[in-house]
Amino acid sequence: MNSPPETPSAAERPAVTDAELLTAHIHGDPHAFSEIVKRHRDRMWAVALRTLGDPDEAADAVQDAFVSAYRKAATFRGEAAVTTWLHRIVVNACLDRMRRKSVRPVADDELIEAAERETPLPDQTVEREVSMEVSAALKMLPADQRAALVLVDMMGYSVEDAAQVLQVPSGTVKSRCARGRAKLAPILSHLRNRTDLNRVSSAKGAELRDG
Repeated sequence: MNSPPETPSAAERPAVTDAELLTAHIHGDPHAFSEIVKRHRDRMWAVALRTLGDPDEAADAVQDAFVSAYRKAATFRGEAAVTTWLHRIVVNACLDRMRRKSVRPVADDELIEAAERETPLPDQTVEREVSMEVSAALKMLPADQRAALVLVDMMGYSVEDAAQVLQVPSGTVKSRCARGRAKLAPILSHLRNRTDLNRVSSAKGAELRDG
């Protein structure tokens, strides 16, 4: 007599939403959270790298964030998307590291190595140089302004979505972005007439946002 087929885990069933995977994880599915990590780790890494500017610190922050999400999955209330919830945890992990002033100076070769791990765009050399200049400039901003600018200007999220991630009003995000841009303007003024800056930000943001 043939035994009945095993019921596939949530991660193995097609078209399973992030929320369903998280629910399955809470109820003991051993594969569900791994699928969430697989879906979103690249995007979380991009946010952490742009916020911290240091590949090692970014990797540690993402690891801390996913461990925290794994342990605190039951606290997810479904009031926002799972991706928003994950972004919030990653950004908080980054901000915690920045507030502890544990981020060490970034060597140029580290930023180049990090850039090479991302999807290449045309004219890589020029865009890498621009990306490094932007990263260095971002490190001069206060943590709250840097986080807002990374989400809105570099990752391409709407002000409303960024506000959900940062758990602040939309007006606060707008204000932080405006103050951050004002501080960056004189530092990056030599890039103003170059299309590379916009292309690096918008193309990367669209690619990561759309998955």
